[in-house]
Amino acid sequence: MIEAHSDTSALGLYVHFPWCIKKCPYCDFNSHPLKAGTDQAVYLDALLGDWRQQYGSFGKARIAQTNTGQIESIFFGGGTPSLFKPQHLARLLEEVPHQGAEITLEVNPGTAEYHRFEDYQDAGINRLSIGAQSFSNAQLARLGRVHQRDETISAVAKARQAGFSNINLDIMWGLPGQSVAEALQDLRQAIQLQPQHISWYQLTIEPKTEFAGRPPILPVDRVLQEIEQAGLALLAEAGFQRYEVSAFARTGYQCQHNLVYWSFGDYMGIGAGAHGKITQGPKIYRTQRPSQPRLYQQDSQTTKLTEIPQTQRTIEFMMNALRLLDGVTQQSFAERTQLPWQSVSQVWQELVDLELVRHDRCATTALGLRYLDSVLERFLEA
Repeated sequence: MIEAHSDTSALGLYVHFPWCIKKCPYCDFNSHPLKAGTDQAVYLDALLGDWRQQYGSFGKARIAQTNTGQIESIFFGGGTPSLFKPQHLARLLEEVPHQGAEITLEVNPGTAEYHRFEDYQDAGINRLSIGAQSFSNAQLARLGRVHQRDETISAVAKARQAGFSNINLDIMWGLPGQSVAEALQDLRQAIQLQPQHISWYQLTIEPKTEFAGRPPILPVDRVLQEIEQAGLALLAEAGFQRYEVSAFARTGYQCQHNLVYWSFGDYMGIGAGAHGKITQGPKIYRTQRPSQPRLYQQDSQTTKLTEIPQTQRTIEFMMNALRLLDGVTQQSFAERTQLPWQSVSQVWQELVDLELVRHDRCATTALGLRYLDSVLERFLEA
């Protein structure tokens, strides 16, 4: 069993880099095409100002409440943070108490030539998340990716040569016109590269994306079901343990930062469009920064706290925790939401009777995971 951050005092840090070489048609993240005049030093100054403001306002006090006195996980996401100079990451990390932390950098294989992996490791990065998405050049073109199959294979090899021993590969399935055989070929190629972690997730069409305006023809439900069943079997056979709906890891390599998210834990968020979640006594707050890099850089030192009302805490908790195959303890629900388990116990027992959730912990059964949306609907009014 994977205990998802049983230490409820743990705190993470998310750092957002909002630029890419180009925007992918399926992407709904806060990302913008990188312009020739983009000054990374200016953005670094904004990040430092953001960190210092949040650290002074609530971060220092929250870090003091952790069992380690440190931030336990740091995630550089985007956008394409591997476009950011390693020395800038090192400068930021100098100010963040993070001894022993998992520090992840998202990498686009098409930008792996911009900076050396050795320099990122020297900066303090100890985990890479490489956005392979597919090993079919035709599919990569449809997805608007700036890399090809061989660049992913080369990026993994260079990361290994640089000494990285904790690597994730992002792989998408259910791609336009994709057959079962094609989806499994992508997965086999990913497994052959021997990463420690694979994020294998289905392509969905999100609002306000290019694909939403001109939807591609995706596989029919029968094909999607076959891909999922065969892919799950293949990953299990290869020794990857499924611990979240779309996350698979070898023993000891679960993504600690994402476990913070999925267990409704606390994390600080800095950077353009970054979100955070902080617990202060009986109150729980969300933080959000301006999405436009220009506006963020003009004022990176004003953080607005928005309280999560008690009426929303249950559904927000369940939407995260029930994605974990082993869920969390019922005690964790009370600790993370500041609500008693009795507030959901009646609905929970009804779901137990339907064999959709477990009686001994806050987790679904295999059947409940299959019908997760229906399970979550029961908590909308809880």
